[in-house]
Amino acid sequence: MSVNATDTAVWLRRFGTVARPKQHLVCFPHAGGSASTFRSWRHRLPVDVDLLAIRYPGREDRIMEPFVEDMEEMAGEIAAELAPLLDSGLVLFGHSMGAALAFEVAWLLERDHGRGPAMVVVSGRSGPGVRGRDLPDDNDESVIDFAKSLGSVNSVAYEDEDLRPLLLPALRADLRMIKNHCPQLDRTVKSPLLIYVGDSDPDVTVSEAYAWSHTSIGESSIKVFPGGHFYLVDSEAEVLGDLSARLRRARVTRPVPPSK
Repeated sequence: MSVNATDTAVWLRRFGTVARPKQHLVCFPHAGGSASTFRSWRHRLPVDVDLLAIRYPGREDRIMEPFVEDMEEMAGEIAAELAPLLDSGLVLFGHSMGAALAFEVAWLLERDHGRGPAMVVVSGRSGPGVRGRDLPDDNDESVIDFAKSLGSVNSVAYEDEDLRPLLLPALRADLRMIKNHCPQLDRTVKSPLLIYVGDSDPDVTVSEAYAWSHTSIGESSIKVFPGGHFYLVDSEAEVLGDLSARLRRARVTRPVPPSK
């Protein structure tokens, strides 16, 4: 599998072309979200950062594929596809459900390849072991109310009777995956861990987000932004300004791959 050709990468969508990337930033969307969520990030990132996003099955150009409701299964497949990028500055960014998935991928990469990403960013999610909000039942009304309570970027679209059948199945499947997932509290990574959270997120408090710091035996830090669960939309310029600075610093501290 060539990681430089998106038509052969099952799980990856690339935004723009970077001839000689210094880093690969791979973004994991939220529940109900899709790879295109991160399209606008391209023009705010350093020009030598390769921007990619995970293509979840059952939506966009994978619309005909069945949903995956097992996080460990999905993490295993994604980790296998990302492994060739470990030697060239791999950074993972996951928001909400995507944060949990990105962490599992980082852990698998370290377990199976002896080293993990240059940095892992977990956003808008409580750390493992923290009891979060109760998730909704499968019925349409409960799922829509839950999305609205988070200020979902698609919350208005859920009220459209024509769009609802297209959007709800993905969100419902992702919520099932979160319910089915039981984080292993003893799992830690050596990768530097960065925690992002909105100061008025109805789903996770700053202290609940900071619980992620216990999952890294390397450096961990937290950055709080103004906004709710989708602070990264309203505060995109500030978020990507901070992330870009940290990406540059991560290049300096990137570990040398072990000799073969």
